[in-house]
Order: sequence, then structure tokens, then C-alpha cells
Amino acid sequence: MNLTNIIRPIFSSRLRELDRYATQAQQLQLNVLKRLLSKASDTKWGHQHAYSNTLSYERFAQQTPVNTYEDLKGYIDEMRQGKTDLLWPGRVKWYAKSSGTTNDKSKFIPVSKDGLHDIHYAGGTDCVTWYLRNNPKSRLFDGKALILGGSHAPNYNQKNSLVGDLSAILIENINPLVNLVRTPQKKTALLSDFEIKRTRIAQEAIKKNVTNLSGVPSWMMSVLNRVLEISGANNISEVWPNLEVFFHGGVAFNPYREQYRHLIPSEGMHYMETYNASEGFFGLQDNPADPAMSLMVDYGVFYEFIPMDEFDNEHPSVLPLWDVEVGKNYAMVISTSCGLWRYLIGDTIRFTQKNPYKFIITGRTKFFINAFGEELIVDNAEKGLAEACAQTGAQVLEYTAAPVFMDEHGKCRHQWLIEFSKEPEDINTFAHILDQALQKINSDYEAKRYKDITLQPLEIIKARSGVFNDWLRQKGKLGGQHKIPRLSNKREYIEQILALNE
Repeated sequence: MNLTNIIRPIFSSRLRELDRYATQAQQLQLNVLKRLLSKASDTKWGHQHAYSNTLSYERFAQQTPVNTYEDLKGYIDEMRQGKTDLLWPGRVKWYAKSSGTTNDKSKFIPVSKDGLHDIHYAGGTDCVTWYLRNNPKSRLFDGKALILGGSHAPNYNQKNSLVGDLSAILIENINPLVNLVRTPQKKTALLSDFEIKRTRIAQEAIKKNVTNLSGVPSWMMSVLNRVLEISGANNISEVWPNLEVFFHGGVAFNPYREQYRHLIPSEGMHYMETYNASEGFFGLQDNPADPAMSLMVDYGVFYEFIPMDEFDNEHPSVLPLWDVEVGKNYAMVISTSCGLWRYLIGDTIRFTQKNPYKFIITGRTKFFINAFGEELIVDNAEKGLAEACAQTGAQVLEYTAAPVFMDEHGKCRHQWLIEFSKEPEDINTFAHILDQALQKINSDYEAKRYKDITLQPLEIIKARSGVFNDWLRQKGKLGGQHKIPRLSNKREYIEQILALNE
């Protein structure tokens, strides 16, 4: 019996609505805004910003400031203490723990019941919908889904209030029927010690017919390598011959692509990128031939965008979706059914087309290097590394980079700390190719590198095996959705990791 063919019609009925993205994106977004304002009109935030009288986008933008986490933190702290009807109606029980701010070790992003339903689970459903459309011979539901999750813990010792990784929150609240088609068991999935968890996941999953994977590429690779260690197999296809797709997100996939091809040599293997953050589910790669993702415009998320060339201005432009331009770099601003209002999420994206709106993630508003006017962003770094790996046969596992403002010779440069899963034969050749690729990709970097006047050639330091995981472990962030800061304008992160690399 082909169970996937029996289940397929449940998902295919959604395709007609997704096709509206190409012709009705503006109206769909305005409908979302109307729903959000109506639902929040009787909250404390809604009263303060007169949402009951807000009928247009223009008025909403006038009445609501752009907010950072610090701006909303007071409300969120009260919500975590059990207070109701603040940023969103009712009581919000769950809080997704995310990387911290300048003032706090962690952010706690509210995850309401509405947000679970019309943002996060909607994204998971559409992920399957588009995958099944693109793969009519799929047997996705004839086996198990290996889903990596984090962990959760009590929140302020409040009854029925918990904080944790978003993935753990999703696993805890998922429809029990989904547990029939997923592995590992819930108890294992929610373990907090990643090193124990990956062994138990491997031990449980080896015995299953796994057809699909979901998780962050770096952590999933760690689990898959443990599967090989325990099973003694040469590759994952020997363990799970029916494995057909990896739904991945959280970090850029390009640095891991070749390693996954080696781990899973099956010609029938597919990869689908998702943009599922603690703050919401925003994008899906609907076309396997196009690396760009479609912006999900009919969820509980209203989008706005700040041009990055205005980001540091006192009063930057803030644009609705229908006013963006293809090819420009934007900081993303969201209003959601979890109670985030004109919230600056910290990610930057670039649209590749409109109608439907498709984009790529280019980095973070704070993860870049612009110490000398070079404006190097994560997207540049990923492309440069991909070129260097392609020409040298090297494979990068983890990396971070930061500026060296001036050494004892008065020289300035970028310093890269790279952990290779396969080292290049000559590190200097790799560095030269990376440097040349960055100059081709980024004209500002090229100008600063001109005749070595402002910036000297970049420096690569080879990281010992496991040093990045050691740093995460030291921070209490090993596993889950935690990730390495790729680029930084300061030397704080790289110095900490370098100290462990000695």
C-alpha cells in the first residue's frame, strides 16, 4: 500500500491558495494586517496604539514604532510572569529561547497558540505540499521522519509556562498523529544534552525506515555521522535506502552541500530549504532548481523592509512588501500573531523576483564586517567559500571571521578561523582564491583591497577539530538551533574561539 498517495490529496488542496502568491500578494498581506489588528485591538498594546480605529497600512505605520527586543522586553517579561492581554490576546504559555541581545544572554520570543497554528505549523504543512507537488513519485509517508529538536524548561517557575528551543516547542505541541510518522520518540527528542541525545537518536533511528530528515545542517550532520559510527555502514544510503529529502534551515546550506552528497550518495536525494526562525516561518524553497525561497504571504505575519543603505539613518524608510525592489538588501521587519509588532528580526534578505516574491537570506544586521568600509555580508562569505572549496576540493565545516584593525606592522586585514572537514592541500592557495572571489562578489571589498592599501590579503587560521562545538558547549549552546556567528565587526567571538584553539 502506498500511504503517501492516500495522504497526498490532503496537501494538494492547498496548492490553489499558494498559486495566489503570484497575483494577489499585496491583498493577501493587507488581509493579514487586518486580522492582526482586529485580534489585538483589545490588548494593552492595541489600546495604546489605537488598533480598533486603524483601517489602513499607512495609519498602522504612523501609530506603531519599529521595535527591537529591548523595546518589547518589558511586555514580554510581564507575559512570562503570567499576565494576559498584553501584546496578544489571552495568555501566552510558550517562549522560544533565542540568541541574546547586547543587554541579555537570551531573548524569549512569545509563541502563541495562534502563532503555532497559522505560522509555524502552516509552514510545515506547505513544506510538504510543495515537496509532494515537485515529486509525484514520493513515498514520504511510507516511512519515518527524523526530526531534530532542542529542549525546554520551566519559565520563571510559573505553572504551565515554559521556555525552550522553538523546535522543542513544536514537538511538544504537535498533533499526536504526527508521532506515528516521526522518530525519535518524544522523550529522546527533548533531551537537553546533545551528545547523549545524538547517540540515542542514532540508536533509535537506525532501526526505522527513515524517508526524510528535518533540522539544522550542522547538527543533523553530527547525528548522521553517529549513525555511521554505530551501524558500521559506509554511507547513510546503506542505512536508509528509502531516504529521499532533507528539509533544512537555520544556517546556510552551501558549506555543507558536498559533505551531504558524500554522506548520502543516492541520486534520488532531494534538499529543500526552509526559513523557520524563533520569530516565525517566513519562507520555503518551492522550486528545487531555484535556490531562492518564496515569501509566505498569507500566514500570521505582516512584512516590512528597511533598505540596508539607510539602516543606520535616524529615520530610515520602512517599506511594505509591494514597494520593495529586486536586487536590494533589506532588513526585515515583522508583525505577527505572536504579538511582535513592527519587530526588527535582525535578518537581511534580497529579493530575486516579484509576483511571486522570492528572496535569499543575505545575513544578519549585526553579523557583517564593515571595519574599513568593505560591507562584507554573510552571503558574500558563503559564495566566496563555495568558490574556494570548488577550486581546491576542500570542505568547510564551521567558520567565523573578524577584522584585525592593526598589527605590529600597522597592517589591517580580515582574519578567518576555519574548521575544515577536508583540508585544502595548500592553505595559502585557498586563502588567495577566497580573497579573489570576495573581490569579484563585493565591489566595496575590492576597492579596499586595491593595491593592499587599506586592507591586506586575508588571513586564514586552521581550527582544530571540534573547537567550535567546544565554544558552543562552553556557552551552554551545543545542539538545538544555536549557530556560530559567521562574521563580526568586533573580535569578541573570534578571540574566545581562538583561546580554545591553542
